[in-house]
Amino acid sequence: MSNQDYNPSQERIQIVDRNDVPLTSATRGEMRRQRLIHRAAYILVFNEAGCLFIQKRTMTKDIYPGYWDLAAGGIVLAEESYEDAAARELAEELGVTAGPFQHLFDQYFEDSSNRVWGRVFSCTHNGPFVLQKEEIEHGHFIPLSDIESLHEREPFTPDSMPLLKRIPALGNPKKMSNR
Repeated sequence: MSNQDYNPSQERIQIVDRNDVPLTSATRGEMRRQRLIHRAAYILVFNEAGCLFIQKRTMTKDIYPGYWDLAAGGIVLAEESYEDAAARELAEELGVTAGPFQHLFDQYFEDSSNRVWGRVFSCTHNGPFVLQKEEIEHGHFIPLSDIESLHEREPFTPDSMPLLKRIPALGNPKKMSNR
């Protein structure tokens, strides 16, 4: 299939229950329409100074278009592990093959348009990045202490904001991340 023919709404997605147990698969379009619980990998990308790389989502995204996102990452495909999804998404979105990742925690998030089990990873990378133009408008490193003030002025993906509350409890991001 050529890149022009690629239709993300037709990707097969791993569908899970409220306990993160795999049930079946569905297309991304079906998952969104039926608001099915699915999995996602979130990768917090820190630089060596401990700043977090945040990305502005394109206006063509199927959920939260134009919002800032604290993590690279995305939906886990059918028959794919969280770890494989994290590596694939980091390469697709930022052009980075970094690893190994450090698994930080899992979390469940639900709002009116999204129900997702997320596995949160971290890594350290100073850039440069090759941003996926279909997914990311632009991005930059930001100190964790500056994210809340930016959030007061601009929208952030609601599924990534709970991550921010858990990062300080994990200690120094430079020490929790792998190179």
